[in-house]
Amino acid sequence: MSSVRRCSRTACGRPAVATLTYVYADSTAVLGPLATYAEPHCYDLCAEHAERLTAPRGWDVVRLAAETGPLRRSSDDLEALANAVREAARPQERTPRQARGPEGDPTEAGRRGHLRVLRSPDN
Repeated sequence: MSSVRRCSRTACGRPAVATLTYVYADSTAVLGPLATYAEPHCYDLCAEHAERLTAPRGWDVVRLAAETGPLRRSSDDLEALANAVREAARPQERTPRQARGPEGDPTEAGRRGHLRVLRSPDN
């Protein structure tokens, strides 16, 4: 089996150089450098198909610049990841509104982005 990933387009056997992902909630197609791993619901595209990519009417296409040159790892990536984990683990200060939940819902204990923390019905 070949280790080179191929273009996802039908009948195209060229090597993939970019990965396409759809963000349906934002009506956006994101085309970026080839992902490290093949992911479900993402499409690998060759240079020609990546260049000619269009999106449906009303959608936006975001083209992320591919890094040129050899890929170099730096400690900055690891530090950024560690800082993000620390920030997510840091307890949040509660305001009186957060303690009751939005609109006074006593079952909701807090909110972080689109995630909600719900109290047990026993409490």
